[in-house]
Amino acid sequence: MRKMMKIGAGVAVAGLALTGCSSDSGGSSGASPAAPSASAFAGPVGDGEGKLSVLAWPGYAEDGSTDPSIDWVTPFEKQTGCQVDVKTFGTSNEAFDLFKKGGYDVISASGDASLRLVYGDLVQPVNTDLVPNYADIFPGLKDKAWNTVDGVNYGIPHGRGANLLLYNMKAQTSEPTSWADMWEADSPLKGKISPYDDAMSIADAGVYLMATQPDLGIKNPYALDQTQFDAAIALLQQQKPLVAEYWSDYAKQANGLATGSIVQGQGWQLTANTANADQELVGATKPSEGSTGWSDTWMVAKDTQNINCSYKWLDYIVSPKVNAEIAEYFGEAPANEKSCDLTENKDHCDVFHAKEEDYWTNVWYWTTPTENCLDGRTDVKCVPYKDWVAAWTSLRSS
Repeated sequence: MRKMMKIGAGVAVAGLALTGCSSDSGGSSGASPAAPSASAFAGPVGDGEGKLSVLAWPGYAEDGSTDPSIDWVTPFEKQTGCQVDVKTFGTSNEAFDLFKKGGYDVISASGDASLRLVYGDLVQPVNTDLVPNYADIFPGLKDKAWNTVDGVNYGIPHGRGANLLLYNMKAQTSEPTSWADMWEADSPLKGKISPYDDAMSIADAGVYLMATQPDLGIKNPYALDQTQFDAAIALLQQQKPLVAEYWSDYAKQANGLATGSIVQGQGWQLTANTANADQELVGATKPSEGSTGWSDTWMVAKDTQNINCSYKWLDYIVSPKVNAEIAEYFGEAPANEKSCDLTENKDHCDVFHAKEEDYWTNVWYWTTPTENCLDGRTDVKCVPYKDWVAAWTSLRSS
């Protein structure tokens, strides 16, 4: 198996702790105000200012301190003269709070944080014409709700992944085609499943209800009115007797799936790969109902004093070779199409479905729910994320 990043419970891939879409890290109403009116840098990109402060998920801006053989910062410094200081974070909440305090030039933001950064007036639009490698970004990652507002791009896509149905291959010799055994009251897997321990699991319930209860009218699992939201919570309550363990540590979940103490779980391809380090024990599939997922974005601070170094970084970090190395190290699909020819494991992009745009059509990337419904409805209000958090906390403690 290819070398992959070892990340702990607090450093999982994307949206672990989220809040509403506002300048506050918590307790907001989740309403969506008008997007800030800041203009993108007109360019041209000139000589670097000599320094750059990067706020990133671990594994996205490695400088050799974690593993001397994994270093993307030093070559960038040599190429540009921009000396890089990297600060990592463990959750999107932590990232937002750190970025709000200032002092950072660029950030790798997941979909649960990117809109907060935009509406919090903390980031500036990005002039994609000044990022040559943007031309090779997969079309399926461009102009999306978590990186573009009112037609204005606020960042450069970094990579993506789907939340999959993982299963023990000894207990289930045929690949499951549905999430049903993770949700239905008559599931044969009572005490044998492992859902994600986060309020985003409400969106997973929404995905299943979209397919199984179409009369609810759910069109987007992050845009739930009160009736739809109540149905999702009821489904999560129905699921509780089936749960062996809610997971937050992917490595622990991988061990449970490999040993058979867990038969099915919602998780990442990375989890399956970890479980299968020595032999094929755990399968991974995206069921017919679809799934949730994540997509990360590089964004630039609104008040950066190092705009040239920032743009040089945006172009460098999604360049084919570097993006390939990061995607393979971290365990996700790269954003740059040309990266697929440069991975050490030539099957990497096949495993992570990087080139299969049809694969992603029913993957609902994590997005912060807001009171203004993300599916475009204006005749109702949707349940904002602070209420998702409250409901999830209540469910887990009951």
